[in-house]
Amino acid sequence: MKGVEIVYLYFQLPLMILVISPAIDGLRNEWREAASNLGAKQWQFWRYVGLPVLMPSILGATILLFGNAFAAYATAYSLTSGSLGIVPILIGAYYSGNVLDNPHLAQALAFGMFVVLAASMVIYVPLQRRAARWSR
Repeated sequence: MKGVEIVYLYFQLPLMILVISPAIDGLRNEWREAASNLGAKQWQFWRYVGLPVLMPSILGATILLFGNAFAAYATAYSLTSGSLGIVPILIGAYYSGNVLDNPHLAQALAFGMFVVLAASMVIYVPLQRRAARWSR
């Protein structure tokens, strides 16, 4: 399990950097200068200006990465040969019928997976709209 977690971090961390870097680039220098002129220290800028502006992007990226990791099949399967009981591997095992043959359970798991991913996208879209408001 630890090995799968490390590998997931290995491919999720660069993706998080790619998703968040445009939001960080969207922070305006004027905001930092204004905070500095008002006597704010570096940590105060990040606490009261930077993080509140970046929070929708951070939450949206987290939800996006959750969906990516939740649906990942090949990485976990190749590392564990199917012995790890995560939803995509269970769906594949129930459909292949090597030991267990229960396609209806696989369809139910796939529908539950669809509901989780749809809910994450329903949360992601408003966060992305809110984050885009600051980049104009």
